[in-house]
Amino acid sequence: MEKGQTVYELIGDAGIRSLVAHFYVEVQHRPALRALYPEEDLGPAEDRLYWFLLHVFGGPHTYLEKRGHPMLRKRHFQWKIDGEMRRLWLDCMLTAMDKVDLPYEVREYMQNYFIKVANHMINSA
Repeated sequence: MEKGQTVYELIGDAGIRSLVAHFYVEVQHRPALRALYPEEDLGPAEDRLYWFLLHVFGGPHTYLEKRGHPMLRKRHFQWKIDGEMRRLWLDCMLTAMDKVDLPYEVREYMQNYFIKVANHMINSA
């Protein structure tokens, strides 16, 4: 990635949307993670993650407009997130990344971000 370029500029709306869609396909295959989503339809969860990733990776600020500040730990504190749940979530995201055509530098940047966030979300031993 060239200095000043955003992930959004490099992979666009379609790249982020594709990543989110692949992520939720993976969630469906992990019962412990899927159980965190009580609704049958994962569409609303997909929208929220899509908006969040747009915001984080330099796109439109739809998440802020619709939901306010992300406050990730606070929003997720109601669920037990231990090392195993972190691993499941990260496995889904990294597998989803494998299914999207990402330039190496973008993949590395996103992977580092997701690992950092996943580590930060742990709230239980």
